[in-house]
Amino acid sequence: MWSRLPFGERLRAELGTPRGARRLGSSPRSRVWRAELAGTPVVVKQLRDGPGADDRYARETAALRLAARTDPPVAPKLLGADPAARVIVLEHLADGTPRADWVIGYAAALARLHAAAGPGGADGLPAWSGPTDEDVAAFLRLARMLGVVVPAGARAELDGVVDRLARLPGRALLHGDPCPGNDLHTGDGLRFVDFEQASRGPGIVELAYLRIGFPTCWCATAPARERLAAAEAAYRAQWRADTGTEVDGDLADACAGWLLRGDALVQRAHRGTTDHLARIPHRDWTWGTATARQRLAHRLRTVGRLTADTPASRDLARLATAMHEGMLARWPALRPLPERRP
Repeated sequence: MWSRLPFGERLRAELGTPRGARRLGSSPRSRVWRAELAGTPVVVKQLRDGPGADDRYARETAALRLAARTDPPVAPKLLGADPAARVIVLEHLADGTPRADWVIGYAAALARLHAAAGPGGADGLPAWSGPTDEDVAAFLRLARMLGVVVPAGARAELDGVVDRLARLPGRALLHGDPCPGNDLHTGDGLRFVDFEQASRGPGIVELAYLRIGFPTCWCATAPARERLAAAEAAYRAQWRADTGTEVDGDLADACAGWLLRGDALVQRAHRGTTDHLARIPHRDWTWGTATARQRLAHRLRTVGRLTADTPASRDLARLATAMHEGMLARWPALRPLPERRP
């Protein structure tokens, strides 16, 4: 059944009969086709059976409907849906080559997507889940495994990060996986696709992707500092223009939150299975453009720098810096994350 276009009677009655269907590449969780309806190209996506499939379908359709509020658009138009078969039909978008400074337009588009939730919030979507006390405990265990002395106040400061992130207003429509590859660079601007992990939450946790190295993505990169600064400024300016408010939360907290999460070192199929931070001293593994140790080293350096001049995070800064230096001493061949996306 997965080789045939799943275009049932409901969709045919609404949209017509598709022609020229051709399979496209996709994640293991879905099947995607390109087809034509009355000579117009469309994309047909079906979510496969499996744990959480209905939830992912509900998230994607809810997020696409919320994103449709934006003008100009930041997501493909949802042309039709068949919940019983978990099928959606989307406008087809031609993807171009990202510019060298793509992160600036990306950040502005991300802010517009986040603001699409509007004053009422992202109704129909679950709340974003941040780091937990268990994540803090696992991170401190890793520090000790690396032979780093944990400063006396580090635990309290990390607990403060977890608490502040949990209390942030959930005003944004979060994509859930706003990674290179889930952004299409069209002639009419950037559009995001694949909203299976969408949620409502604080936009700062996805703005942090640029600085912390795209933590849920196969394509981990570290943009040049000047482009990073311009991108973050573009996000804040766009959010202010769309909402009339400032961005909620602190970027250092958001980056520290991603540092704590061992599941952000592996692809989705392996999350929630084990303490991935505890694996770091014993083995490294490659995911996409970087290894787990490369990703962790980048996050440690980033958090160390962001918190260095903040009195309330002084011990966290000392801890992150010591862990980063310890990793470089133990594994001197570790390389920085790539600056450019593939």
